[in-house]
Amino acid sequence: MSLLPTSTPDEVFEPLLETQGLRLERIISTGQVTPPGEWLVQDWDEWVVLLTGGARLMIEGESAPRELRPDDWIIIPAKLRHRVEWTSQDPPTVWLALHYNLWEGVSSATSRIS
Repeated sequence: MSLLPTSTPDEVFEPLLETQGLRLERIISTGQVTPPGEWLVQDWDEWVVLLTGGARLMIEGESAPRELRPDDWIIIPAKLRHRVEWTSQDPPTVWLALHYNLWEGVSSATSRIS
């Protein structure tokens, strides 16, 4: 991970694996956030683990953002509105994201945050 950018105008999305119903990607953030007033809404479930850096995720209906550090993970169910409030630039925030459609009936974010 020593060759990571410390500043990019946009997040970097690197596909690692893709098959029917499953996509694995590495995401590199260097200070990017969801624009004010916007929410991310996906048609698939997503498991994300933070590898380096730090981030704050706001889940709709929660009173405060979730602070993520390396080794923390979260499951974001399909259709759950969420937004990225902050990502560290130095060191860059590196996420490993698994997008899938396997868990029927999950309706709230599940996480392990240290």
